[in-house]
Order: sequence, then structure tokens, then C-alpha cells
Amino acid sequence: MTEKIPAPRSRPHWRRDLVELAALFSAVAVADAVANTVVHGPSGPVVLCGSAAALLATAGFHTWFTRRAGSPPRDSGPTAPLDTGPTTPLDTGATAPTAPAAGQEGRPETALWRVRTTVRDEPGSLAAVCTALAGLRVDILSLQTHPLASGTVDEFLLRTPAGLPSAELSRALAGAGGRHTWMERADAHDLVDVPARVLGLATRTALDGAALPLSLRQLLGRCTIRSVPAGASGGRSADGETPRDEVSRDEVPQDGVLAEHTMTFRDPSGGTLSIERPHLPFTPTEFARVRALLDLDTRLGPRIPPRRDVLTLPEGQAITVRRADTADLAAARALHARCSPDTLGLRYPGPTAEADRYLEHLLSPRFGRTLAVETASGRLVALGHLLWDGEETEVALLVEDAWQRRGIGGELLRRLVAMATEAGSDSVYAITQASNTGMVATMRGLGVPLDYQIEEGTLVITARPENLPTGPAPTA
Repeated sequence: MTEKIPAPRSRPHWRRDLVELAALFSAVAVADAVANTVVHGPSGPVVLCGSAAALLATAGFHTWFTRRAGSPPRDSGPTAPLDTGPTTPLDTGATAPTAPAAGQEGRPETALWRVRTTVRDEPGSLAAVCTALAGLRVDILSLQTHPLASGTVDEFLLRTPAGLPSAELSRALAGAGGRHTWMERADAHDLVDVPARVLGLATRTALDGAALPLSLRQLLGRCTIRSVPAGASGGRSADGETPRDEVSRDEVPQDGVLAEHTMTFRDPSGGTLSIERPHLPFTPTEFARVRALLDLDTRLGPRIPPRRDVLTLPEGQAITVRRADTADLAAARALHARCSPDTLGLRYPGPTAEADRYLEHLLSPRFGRTLAVETASGRLVALGHLLWDGEETEVALLVEDAWQRRGIGGELLRRLVAMATEAGSDSVYAITQASNTGMVATMRGLGVPLDYQIEEGTLVITARPENLPTGPAPTA
């Protein structure tokens, strides 16, 4: 359907024409009077020069006044935000006034927070929370919603004024209807878009089977991930004291089990995979994300990156450093057979005859990453293990006697620590005997701060590799 727009009515223009004609006659009369004064008067040239000067002065004044009137006013301080009214639940782009980033001269510093709060599942609940945050000059950088049966969990990434106390922020959320509020400090890594971060974690998991626990930890935040092999029993809960009853793989449903602070799944590599987070309940949305990552891991099967680095030792021998897994179990047992009892005793606790029973666990990608060193003939001469131990990371080395003191241990350790740094670990530790001076020297070779703890002959060395480069070394 088209709408016809009426034409505007025409108005008579004879009045305007008369005014313009009168103005023209007046201008001609004035021009004639000036011409007569200049031609017949004694000071005609002086009048012309004065008129020109007056015109130039008038033009200059007009130009100066126009520029001054059109320039923006000077900044006299922060301007109060425009009150646009309450934000509707669908308007997730409407945020509180943006606080300037820290470090800019003359601008207030800010802090990043990750905040979760539960609100009623009804129109206007999210708007009330956003309005309360706007009143504190808090900027909402990102928002996720986790639907529940009795409400909705809203997860925010907030930029707040640095001087805003967390208690005041919590009170504002409670006043807006938020319940069970939880918050912790965030950093620049949390500024990544959530879908982009999840896709990156999926890509990382697809390329490396050992990356699944790390991806889950980055997806869920601080949590404890335990992989229990098939047939294992016993164990302890997250507090390290209360015995925990392990669940067999057959007892776990195909889709997993979601409890308030625990999720349990069938481990694609066998056994069960449990995730615990005592300080914050899991949501069905997080449960679905974890299940999707596990489905991806199951479909792709066992896999390790195919990268192989060929290095040259000071004596001229060529060695190859590569990733290892359970397919190298036979070669690792042969390495044990060639090592002396003293070497095995410094590496493994307990009787050296039982050293082989640790290998299947150590080589499993579910518990960490393993680097193997091969000679040109393909013989395995060294192993380096990086083990995920809850929220901590352990490193361990074993080098065949005939290949020790050639820099192989230092090369493996540097690469393992670089892997830990890339995975987000703030520190790594090694457990050995107090008499193992070789391991102490190798750790000191990292050139990073070290902590030493000795108890009943057992030495724990902790490295904090904040400034350690992550790239592989070109030579051993």
C-alpha cells in the first residue's frame, strides 16, 4: 500500500519582491552618494583607503569570532552519564559508564572482576542488576546467562573503579535482587570473547589428547580434575582427608552425572573422570560444555602432536625430542632395564624392581605430557614427564646412565617448564632424594627462582618460571 504525500500550499511572494526591490534602490542611492563624495570631495582617496581598512578589519573580526564560537569547550572534568532509564533484559549492550583503563595519565585506575549472581527468572531482573552496577560506575564487559530450574545465574566480567570495595559491589547486587553472589579478581586473559575462547579450547583439545584436563580447567576456572583408571578404587576427596568412594565406569550414565559441586563422566580413555569445585556450584550450561569437549575427545581417539625436533649434542651426536604416550610403553620398559639401580632409585620411590608399574600412568596423556629422547638409531634414552597434580604441576626426569651429563636433562626440563608456563601454571615442582645433586643442578640451570623443602631425606624443589621463554631451544 502506498501513501500519497500532499503537495505544500504555495504562498504569495509579492511582499518579499517589494522588500528586495526597495533594498536595491536604497543600495544604489547610497552608492551614488559615496561616489559623488569621492569624486567631488577634497579627501576622496582618504575615504576610499579608510573604507578598505574598515572592511578588512570587519572581515578579520568575523573570522576570529566564527572560529572561537565553533571550537569545542575545554574538558572541565567527567560528565554525568545520560539517564536513559532501566535497561531491558534483552538490551545486553547497554552497560554502565565505561571506566578509563588503568595507566592513562589523568584517568582513574580500574580493576577487573568475575562475578556470578542468581536472579529471579522474570522480566526486569537483569535490568535491575545492570542499573545497580551503573550507579557504581561499573562497566559490564561481558555477560553470560546460565538458566536454572528456580532462577538464572548471571555471570559478568566487570571493570570497576579501583577504589570500589568488593563488599559494596556485593551489597549493590544484593539490593538489586542478586542471591548467592560470588566474585573473584580477573585479568586480561578473561577479556577474550567467550565463544572464541571455547572454540580455542576445542581446537587445542583436538590437536593434543593431553590438553583435555587443561582445557577443562580453563573452561571452569579453579577446580580439581581426577582421572580414575578402570578397576581403580579408593582415593580421597578434594580436601585430602575425607575418603571418597570411587564410582566405576559402568555406574556412570552415558551422559554423565551433575551434582552441585561435582561432575562425573566416563573417561574416553577408560575409567571415570570427576571434576570438583567446592567454592562454586556447577550449572547445567557448564555441564553441557564439558560433555561436548568429552564427546570431541572420544570421537578423535588417542592423539599426540607429530612434532619431532632434531638436536645436536656438544659431542656431535644427533638426538630427537618428541612427544610420547602409551605406545612407547615397551621402549620405556627397555630403558628401565638399561638404567642402574641407583638411577632408578633417584627417580622412583620404593623398590626399583617395581619401577615399571608407574609407566602406564606416566605415559597416559590423561595425566600429563611426556617427552622422549631418541638416538639416531631410534633407541629411547631419556624420558621427561609433566604431570597435572590438581592445581599444581610436577616435573620428573629419567636419563639412561650412558647418556647423563650431556645436557639432555636440562633440555628436557626447560621444555617441560615451558609447556607448564604455556598451560598457565605459575610454578612447577620436582620431588627427589636430598642426595640427588644432579637434579638440583638441572633445576638451578633454569635460571628462575627456586624454593627448597627437605623432609626425611625427600627434597621438593619448586620453580616459579614467570620470565622463562616458552620457545624450544635450537640445540641441546
